[in-house]
Amino acid sequence: MTSPERLRARLVDKLITAGTLTDPAWRTAAEVVPRELFVSSFFAEVAGSNPTSYRATHPDAPGWLEAVYGDETLVTQLDGRIGPADVGGRPVSGAPSSSSTLPSLVLGMWQQLDVADGHRVLEIGTGTGYSTALGAHRLGSANLVSVEVDPGVAERAGRAITAAGYTPTLVVGDGLGGHRDGAPYDRLIATCSVRYVPMPWLYQVNPGGRILVTLTGWSFRFGLALLTVSEPGRATGRFLPGYTSFMVARPHDRPPRQTLWLMPGDERPTRIDPALISDWTGGWVAQLAAPSAEQMGMGGQQILSDVATGSQARTTHGPDGGWTVTQRGPLRLWDQVEDAVLVWQAAGSPHQEGFGITITENGQRVWIGSEDGPGWDLPI
Repeated sequence: MTSPERLRARLVDKLITAGTLTDPAWRTAAEVVPRELFVSSFFAEVAGSNPTSYRATHPDAPGWLEAVYGDETLVTQLDGRIGPADVGGRPVSGAPSSSSTLPSLVLGMWQQLDVADGHRVLEIGTGTGYSTALGAHRLGSANLVSVEVDPGVAERAGRAITAAGYTPTLVVGDGLGGHRDGAPYDRLIATCSVRYVPMPWLYQVNPGGRILVTLTGWSFRFGLALLTVSEPGRATGRFLPGYTSFMVARPHDRPPRQTLWLMPGDERPTRIDPALISDWTGGWVAQLAAPSAEQMGMGGQQILSDVATGSQARTTHGPDGGWTVTQRGPLRLWDQVEDAVLVWQAAGSPHQEGFGITITENGQRVWIGSEDGPGWDLPI
């Protein structure tokens, strides 16, 4: 079997070749931190299963170490409670609730955070502890605080971090409140996604400091934003290129889905091709316009169901070609989505790096182009 050291070196070379790993200090961290300590067991997706099911993978399984050093996200918990040790050899279904994110994304985000020697960093979401160990290696354990909401996940991560030789401050609690006792920080990095940026973060990061966070909604469309804190409670920033997604912070997650009944409503032709909201950025724009709605469907046949009000919109083939939309409820979801998509198209349909965000004590607004351009308020 190929040694962990050789597989680790191979992964690092792959990330360098891909242009993902460019900073020598982070290269050193990636070469040294043993990922196998943090994902000794994980869930592998059963190919072809529908709904998706998983099988626990342990160190005695063929290909286990090679999987650990693949550039892949490894699921380590389902439904907030089921770990690989809980299921034996049988397949199991469930929603992923904790994971070790693919190394290229972890290292890419650490580099985007632009840390320097001596910076103090608050990490939201310890997870398996792999990212935490990378940060501790780069910054020194004394300069890193990591918060994890799940006590069991935190305990396992703590053991692995200690075994790897690092001693950052590990906190069990709700990371949306930050960690005031360790403040102020120069940087904050979140390895979960949120519907809006929690205000405590804006008061715990020094003016001039940076926050790297993935924003999402109940349609689970994602945008990675790099913010600069201008003063306590205020920040501005831009969304970054690429495609980043993270599990939603549990307090921001969508409520359990109720049975969906497609009800009659008002029908009219659509003003946009519904397939536009299947696009990464088009779906992001639709979510900004209808932040409490869940999006379902494929291509031109879309369903929007508002979690808060029960409002619905659904698109179908029109009798004379094109598409029609049926809407019901207090919110005209499709009207909101159409208006937003048309604004986005008028701006040239930019990818997310064309968007920015401004945060004050009075609200959080995502905009296109510049702060005085068109935009949408986040649900805080």
